[in-house]
Order: sequence, then C-alpha cells, then structure tokens
Amino acid sequence: MTEGNFTDYVKVFVASGNGGKGSMHLHREKFVAKGGPDGGDGGRGGHIIIRGNKNLWTLIHFKFQKHFRAGHGEGGGANRSTGADGKDVYLEVPLGTIVKNALTDEVLFEITEDKQEIIALHGGKGGLGNWHFRSATNQTPRYAQPGIPGEEMELLLELKVLADVGFVGFPNAGKSTLLSVITSAKPKIGDYPFTTLKPNLGIVEHRDFQSFVVADIPGIIEGAAEGKGLGHYFLRHIERNSTLLFLIPADSKDIVEEYHILLNELKEYNPELLDKDRLIAISKSDMLDEELTVEIEKEIKPALKGIPFLFISSVSGKGIQQLKDTLWKMINK
Repeated sequence: MTEGNFTDYVKVFVASGNGGKGSMHLHREKFVAKGGPDGGDGGRGGHIIIRGNKNLWTLIHFKFQKHFRAGHGEGGGANRSTGADGKDVYLEVPLGTIVKNALTDEVLFEITEDKQEIIALHGGKGGLGNWHFRSATNQTPRYAQPGIPGEEMELLLELKVLADVGFVGFPNAGKSTLLSVITSAKPKIGDYPFTTLKPNLGIVEHRDFQSFVVADIPGIIEGAAEGKGLGHYFLRHIERNSTLLFLIPADSKDIVEEYHILLNELKEYNPELLDKDRLIAISKSDMLDEELTVEIEKEIKPALKGIPFLFISSVSGKGIQQLKDTLWKMINK
C-alpha cells in the first residue's frame, strides 16, 4: 500500500430508507360481498450498516463515493401482504474505525472486529394497513398509516490503526528505515524531516512463523500536541498500540532529553498513553564504537529509571534480532 493511498479520515453523507405506506385495501371476492379490510403493512426502509472488514487497511474507498442512500420500503398490498423491505446499504471499514456524528463530533460507536455489524441509521418503520384499524364500530376503515421517513446524517469515519507496536520519534530518527528492515513494507525514505506523511504498517516475521504488526507514525515535533507539525493529526494512531518503541538517533545532542520531550507530547495529547509499555531503541548506533556505546549506556541508564533500551542499526543490522525478541516478549508478556 503506497503512502498516497492511505486515507484515515473521511466524511460521508448517509440516508436510510423511508418506510412503505400501509394499504387501504378492502377485500373483494366472488360471493363475498363485504369481505372487510385486508390492507397489509408497508415494508421498513433500508438501514445504513457499518461492517468491519479485516482485509481493509484504509478508508481510501470512500474517497470518490461519499453519498449513500438505502432503499425505500414498498407499500402494503391486498390479503394482508406486507411490502418488501428497502435494500440495506453496507459500508465496509477497516478494524479500528471510529464512527462519529460529524455535526456534534459525538462518538457513536467503533468497529474493532471482523464482520462486526452496527446499524448507523435505522430505516423508517412501515405504516400499518387498514386491517389493524377494524373494530366493532368501524368495520371498514378506509385509512392506513403512512410509512415513517428515514434519517439523514453526515458521519465522520476516523481510523486509528490497529498495531501491536507504534514507532515514536522525531522526524528523521530512522523509523521508516527500521520499518523497511524488519518488515516487507516499502515506506518512503529520505534524509530530510517529514519524509513520512502518512502512517505505514508492516508485519514483522518472528521466530517459528510468529508475527506482529508495527506502525510507523509521522515524526513528532515539540508542540505536536498543540497542533504543530504533523504529529497532532497522527498521534491518535498511537492510542491503539499496546507497546511504544521510542526511536532516538545515537547522534542526538541529548538522548534522555529527547525521550522526555517525546514523552511529554504523548502526555499532553492523552495521559493514558503513558500507561503503555515502552522500549527505547537508540538508532544509527553503527556510528558508535564499543567504548562510546558503553559510555552512553552508563550516562543514560540512571536517568531512564528502569525504562529498557538497546542500541540498534538498521544499516548494519546491529541489535535488530534482539529488538524483535524484546518486542515480542513485551507484546506477549
């Protein structure tokens, strides 16, 4: 999936169907002069149904079609026959999609399971036929109920990617390079900030045919929680990850300070993110010799207060297998 095809935020207009009107039919048959009322009920209008699909990773299929209308119910008929229900409309979305009322921003529900179906808008109820209104004093009612109109709404579909591990780091920290090394994903890579403009997902193949999903989130900058840079728009994707991998390059001026800046941005956005498991990967460590590595380790270990860290290099492969093993243990502890 290319970066340009990743869509995680879209507005759609939906309308459920009107209910069919009830019938005012009076039974007429040979040798039955006054058969009485036998008008059937109208069919219900079609629903708008949101359905989860595990094979979808993006909302790109809503890019060119944003209006959906369900079918109307048909009117009732003679012999108490009920009209046909309107055709339901199914909107298939990837797992992790939150459905909101676009007008009020109220969260209506979220889809987290494959084939999970939730009715977003109910179709209008069909009207009752005149058969229901017969009585001892009114044996031939010549009226029936009209169908109830359907509903209209603008929905906001917002995808929070479902991944086991989320990469957190400043632009140009080596997140995309690491993703390309440990998965078969082909993210855009360049030696300049904000190479990644959309989240990238990849599947890491581990030992014994085991695997887990990682997400490369666009780089966070200081002030991202207030809307600076690209971070604010994509920080929501980190909410679904069980483990956060902080990538900090070995040539950083202050590794511990950079970690605390990233941590603070997550806290400002959503304090609950601090409850997730954390691992720090010091990337680009092929630039370090053994002596310098030991020196950095001694310097940062007390300041990180028990947060695990390791040195990796996507170029040389240093620490990559150890990183996979550590992440696997954290996910499955």
